[in-house]
Amino acid sequence: MLTDRQDAHGNAMWDELHGRGGESICERDDGYIESESIAQYFQPYGAWNRSARKAMEFVRGRVLDVGVGAGRHALHVQEHGHDVVGIDNSPKALEVCRLRGLEDARGCPVTQMGPFLGTFDTVLMLGNNFGFTSSRKRAPWLLKRLASLTSPDARIVAETRDVYRTDNPEHLAYHERNRARGRMAGQVRLRIRYHAHATPWYDYLFVSPEEMEEHVRPTPWRIHDILSDDPDGQYVAILEKRAP
Repeated sequence: MLTDRQDAHGNAMWDELHGRGGESICERDDGYIESESIAQYFQPYGAWNRSARKAMEFVRGRVLDVGVGAGRHALHVQEHGHDVVGIDNSPKALEVCRLRGLEDARGCPVTQMGPFLGTFDTVLMLGNNFGFTSSRKRAPWLLKRLASLTSPDARIVAETRDVYRTDNPEHLAYHERNRARGRMAGQVRLRIRYHAHATPWYDYLFVSPEEMEEHVRPTPWRIHDILSDDPDGQYVAILEKRAP
């Protein structure tokens, strides 16, 4: 779990909840910096992108929200009658979720998910949280871990971005830098900063649909559908378990 000093996103969400909202900074390891509005993590269903709204049609049964953040997806699903467990490594984000009404918010880093969480019928990885797969090597491992925590007909609802759909020269140079180091083009080394708070550096992965298929192939999952209407490459993949 993050310390308070490391909990940049959580403290930003806490301030947003209490009317002191603003922006966090996403810092990439090549020095590229982007600001990010924290208000987006509190958006109601009607403000989500069309693919995320469509993805709600695939949610069923007991739900695990991986990287629950401020709870925008978990709360929507809970309001529609589902038993939801939201997990995060941010203590402040979990406090925000509880204050907003999420009934089951637990401190649990992605790498420590286990049977103690129970069994799920749907796993949410929205808000680009397929990125927690982090690398070519870890993606199949994490997908297999999720398979062990889910029912035979379970689904994963996973959002990411096709990084190749860009003409930004700084992003294209970063892709080349990654390839030269034996990394995937969309494997981003970053940290989040907010006032005096800064997360540790970590890897976050963005993949094309073709690369997602590569990661899924050696696991119990298959791609059932791709939902996308974004010219910038944002999409949601619906994964289902293969027949035994």
